[in-house]
Amino acid sequence: MNAKDLRIVFMGTPEFAVTSLKRLVEGGYNIVGVVTTPDKPAGRGQKIQQSDVKQYAVEQGLPVLQPVKLRDPEFQNALEALKPDLGIVIAFRMLPETVWALPRLGTFNLHASLLPQYRGAAPINWAIINGETETGVTTFLLNHQIDTGDIIGQVRCPILPEDNIGSLYDKLMEIGGELVIDTVEKIADGDIKPIAQSHIPDSELKPAPKIFKEDCVIDWSMEGKRIVDFVRGLAPYPAAWSRMYKGGEEVGSAKIFAVKFEFANHNVATGTVRTDGRTSLEVACKDGWIALEELQLAGKRRMPVRDLLLGLRDAAEYSFSNR
Repeated sequence: MNAKDLRIVFMGTPEFAVTSLKRLVEGGYNIVGVVTTPDKPAGRGQKIQQSDVKQYAVEQGLPVLQPVKLRDPEFQNALEALKPDLGIVIAFRMLPETVWALPRLGTFNLHASLLPQYRGAAPINWAIINGETETGVTTFLLNHQIDTGDIIGQVRCPILPEDNIGSLYDKLMEIGGELVIDTVEKIADGDIKPIAQSHIPDSELKPAPKIFKEDCVIDWSMEGKRIVDFVRGLAPYPAAWSRMYKGGEEVGSAKIFAVKFEFANHNVATGTVRTDGRTSLEVACKDGWIALEELQLAGKRRMPVRDLLLGLRDAAEYSFSNR
């Protein structure tokens, strides 16, 4: 069967999903419907905001469904009316069987990790945070459990020392788009041989749970390499951060976007600051010094440390802590 004759329903929400949807549309594939999250108020002005996927779908004149509940009979009837041959899910929600089993050829998901490792909501972040040197993308058939279905395809991608969540996200987004097209073509050709995810003991699986603000606090008692990876895995968003103290009193906080590590044997208390007052601001960690390169004090703009020190003349009197 010609892949471009397949009636495809695409389900997704963020920018990461848009690249794959765009590849499908520009490649001439038949997208009969797009399912995404309902519009919602966001930001200080609480303006109604559409998902990235909806914005692109509307621009392309694609039919859009925005169910509040995926089990809603009205939504399921609308989905059934589209007569989908294939479902594609990227960064959406957990689907009930009545949705993922509806297309006659099933539904596949694109996940930003080399499954079975890093199942969960934040695989790109956790791969960097854990110091991995390789990750990738996986397409797999949906089943009853999250991220556990049979694998259709995988593409590997190195994690470079200079990568952060922003740069790796962009790389995997592009690689993912290519894998989605390849997967659709193979399904249309009847050329897939789904492989069960290899059995790895739970103790060896690395999870990728959703990240919350308190998960982003830097622990200065860790080794420098781990702190560097932690910052990389959260930059530029949601951003690693630390509480700041002066004279033993908490005086604010700082988001930290870029750092370097210098090994040193020292007996300095972790979190202690040293600075030349002009271009360098370093924080003691377990096995050396973390040089802060780019940060943002609460209520201020993001800036290089050189610019920060122009207005923070008493920087040496501060300390950082995860208390």
